[in-house]
Amino acid sequence: MSFLISFYFLFNLFFGDLFTFASPSSSSVENNRSMASSYPGVLHQYAPRLTAFEFTTSRTPKPNSLLFVGGLTDGLLTVPYVPELASALEGTDWSVFNVILTSSYMGWGTGSLDQDIEEIGKCVSFVRGIKPGKVVLMGHSTGSQDVLHYLSAAQEGRPALDGAIMQAPVSDREFLLERVREDNEVRGAYEQVLSLARSHPPMTILPMNLTETLGWPGDTPITAQRFLSLASPDSPERPAPDDLFSSDATEQRLRETFGVVGQRGLVKGQLAAMYSGKDEYALESVDKEALLRRWKEATNAGGADKWSELSGVIPGASHNVKAEGQDWLIEHVSRFVSSA
Repeated sequence: MSFLISFYFLFNLFFGDLFTFASPSSSSVENNRSMASSYPGVLHQYAPRLTAFEFTTSRTPKPNSLLFVGGLTDGLLTVPYVPELASALEGTDWSVFNVILTSSYMGWGTGSLDQDIEEIGKCVSFVRGIKPGKVVLMGHSTGSQDVLHYLSAAQEGRPALDGAIMQAPVSDREFLLERVREDNEVRGAYEQVLSLARSHPPMTILPMNLTETLGWPGDTPITAQRFLSLASPDSPERPAPDDLFSSDATEQRLRETFGVVGQRGLVKGQLAAMYSGKDEYALESVDKEALLRRWKEATNAGGADKWSELSGVIPGASHNVKAEGQDWLIEHVSRFVSSA
């Protein structure tokens, strides 16, 4: 019996109920749980120093699992629709896991997509070891980059998924360049940071006063390597690893990413993209429907029908779907997992 299972039963033996996680700041989260702040479930340690919180009110484990990975600065309960999605799936055979990676919270600035998918693979293996059913991976924002990288990267050894969802797959590069074009102070900081990143070793921590001027948290260390990956200054001709969703991506780039999803064999079912209709981090000039069509064509051109028709633009939704659009998102995710 694993430590987790022993802890789970000992906790219930002494306290008589499931573990409950309380969020001290959840009262400020705009979701449909009016002032609710506590969520029952099980805290899993899927690898040393890495955890995932499973939302569940049942003492009987559900067979199927939806693993949720957030974006930059995200962690546990930072994306408002996740508890609502877990609640919507309560009466099904699916439970939702909020996965914590080394790159969660402030860790993203020194992380990488390669590190993320290695850890996600460990979580998938852990969940498959304790449950007999299906596993779907869902990423939000930069977590969507994790999803596509998981499905397309050449590295071997990752366990296959039964389905994958990208929510708010926006371009970090395009958003940053928009700020650079609009603000002289940001442009000056960008030029300094770019020069430093190109002239120093990959793991050098860049001046935090400059990266804060670019719009990133001032308390978050960012390496030269991660800055160059997110900013991808040589795109679209030579895109960096994190530049997966830019609207000016070349056909070659789409073939190398979306186009190999079927070939890699890491998703048995399909891939869906759910783009927020009023995403504040997406350029107004981006035709979201046209972008989704390009991704669909590239994915299916890879030799397999891997693009889900449940993909689409979430009407009226903000980047993390605070309120408007939650019903659409939850309905489409529920339909996706039920058909996985």
